[in-house]
Amino acid sequence: MKMKKVARIQESLSGVGFGCWAIGGDWNNTTDQASIEAIQRAVDLEVNFFDVAPVYGFGHAEEVLGKALGGRRNKVLIASKCGLVWDQHRNITNDLTAKNVRREIDDSLRRLQTDYIDLYQLHWPDPHTPIAETMEALNAIKEAGKIRYIGVSNFSVDLTRQAMEVGTVVSHQGLYSMLERNAESYHRIPLIYRTEQEILPFCQKQGMAFLPYSPLFQGLLTGTFKASGNFDDTDMRANNPKLTGDGFQIYFEMTEKLKDFAREIGKPLAQIAINWLIRQEAVTSILCGAQNIEHIEENVASIEWELTDEMARRIEDILAPYPV
Repeated sequence: MKMKKVARIQESLSGVGFGCWAIGGDWNNTTDQASIEAIQRAVDLEVNFFDVAPVYGFGHAEEVLGKALGGRRNKVLIASKCGLVWDQHRNITNDLTAKNVRREIDDSLRRLQTDYIDLYQLHWPDPHTPIAETMEALNAIKEAGKIRYIGVSNFSVDLTRQAMEVGTVVSHQGLYSMLERNAESYHRIPLIYRTEQEILPFCQKQGMAFLPYSPLFQGLLTGTFKASGNFDDTDMRANNPKLTGDGFQIYFEMTEKLKDFAREIGKPLAQIAINWLIRQEAVTSILCGAQNIEHIEENVASIEWELTDEMARRIEDILAPYPV
């Protein structure tokens, strides 16, 4: 396994990580047993970084991850999050108040069947709560031994700096892939940062990890999508306008051209997408989703070869006409 190290985190992180949104059951064709087998196979393949959140499957993803890691906890780093809460109708709101953060950490520890979380991240900004209040609560939770590191997700550089005035922030998680380098939105949610322009240079300068989510564009960069009809109504990806309707066409067109390139060099498109990210110096652990053993084995196989400089230039040429 290719490992990556940053100054602010003691441990090295596996270049290929495991993103756990799909195992919560929000995506089609996911079963708990297949998810557990994929997680355990990932550990065998030296994947040591697992990223989850309470809102993935409304608690279910954490439960599945906790069950799968039984007896393997000391081999991995678990990252979870706080700040997105839901009601009985599963309406989601942002809440980074100290009271809620204290509640969420205990709920996550119970679901994960562990007494500490390695990296605890603020999932999305909460404009109604001062960041100092949130960070002070996290500092206390860290002092109590329930978390080891604090990270942010979907934060601007300015808001991250404000958090760093109150506590130590070691990582930033943001949207990033070959097709979304400086995206302005995610699932219709406006993004207050531009990854390649702002976040990557900031993380490098600060010695922070950068953790790209949606590295395969929620499955599009596996090269298996059709021109339409890829999801049913139970799949959360159906709510992503970039993957459905008129908004999908430009991304599908880019992917079809990248598939031609993949066939030319004889490599799976998903591995090309992961390799492209591994080449980025500021990228630490890539949060690749996997719903079964086959997925995780293909993801990890990405590190067995590297894009040449010429291949990377070809990718840039293919994508140059598009607003990525």
